[in-house]
Amino acid sequence: MTALRFTPLTLTSGLTLKNRLVVPPMASQTADSDGLATEKTFSHYQNLAQSGAGLVMVEYSHINLAGRSETNQLGAHDDACLPGLTHIAKLLHQMDVKTGLQITHCGGKDSAGISSDIMGPSGITVPAYDRVLPTPRTMTVNDINQWQQDFVSAAIRADKAGFDLVEIHCAHGYGINQWLSPLTNQRQDQYGGSVENRARILLEIISKIKQAAPRLTVMTRIPGQDGYPGGLSHADMAQMSQWLVDAGVEILNVSSGIGGWNRPKDKRGEGFLVEDAAPLTGKTAAAVIGVGGIETIDYIETILATKQVDLVAVGRAILAGPSDFATRVMAQPK
Repeated sequence: MTALRFTPLTLTSGLTLKNRLVVPPMASQTADSDGLATEKTFSHYQNLAQSGAGLVMVEYSHINLAGRSETNQLGAHDDACLPGLTHIAKLLHQMDVKTGLQITHCGGKDSAGISSDIMGPSGITVPAYDRVLPTPRTMTVNDINQWQQDFVSAAIRADKAGFDLVEIHCAHGYGINQWLSPLTNQRQDQYGGSVENRARILLEIISKIKQAAPRLTVMTRIPGQDGYPGGLSHADMAQMSQWLVDAGVEILNVSSGIGGWNRPKDKRGEGFLVEDAAPLTGKTAAAVIGVGGIETIDYIETILATKQVDLVAVGRAILAGPSDFATRVMAQPK
């Protein structure tokens, strides 16, 4: 009997992943100060592809220089980024993997202090357990329109570069997470208040991407919950997930939310975020990715067999040695 991790998965658009393993987007800090990919970036992704995972995601790439959260963060904000992004996609395809580009804006989570214009939905400081973040200004309707345009332009660049997918980063306390969360979005207009209104900016971005780049598969990295008192709940995300899928999202990559981008002290062992992903699995037409310190064959096979998730993201265990991971986990049994 074939191990479940080797089973292909075909998405609703027809895009097929050769197995159930995913390299999640992980910041490499290898871009130059303008956000352009370097030889280190190319080597990094060629190395990750040796893991044998069917999908390799390229790290969070900013859609606007003001939306950076690290000095050497990869960019998708300008056509000058296209040659580097195209080369990354080509290298990964040569390694027989599908690949996606994650795009993001930090919003009020400018922990590096480098943004020239810190903004958020309501001008509320993003809460965090381990730091004090700057207070952003409240975004205007013009700012909202610019954000949407920037996300769509970045997705078009991902399409032109040859990526199979684009992932909108809506988790880890970054910009879109701030829009979704009642902690940071307390607006009184059509983009605030109800869960539906708080999701509006994201749903409009997805719709515009689908119109502008219909070939591109869209996925979202969402929080299963905010992990912070008064934040997004499992029920909120169940409802939001259905709207996302209705708008055209084909993969839900379930991670942590505001206040929860580090492993909670009370969470031990593998898959500490899988319990947030499991309630969403099988509830929509989208495939669900589980993540959180996953590294062993037994655990991967268990959560696939019990249908807690459809795809399994392995980050640090692959980053520590892609070839070793391939030998240990991805070698086909005889």
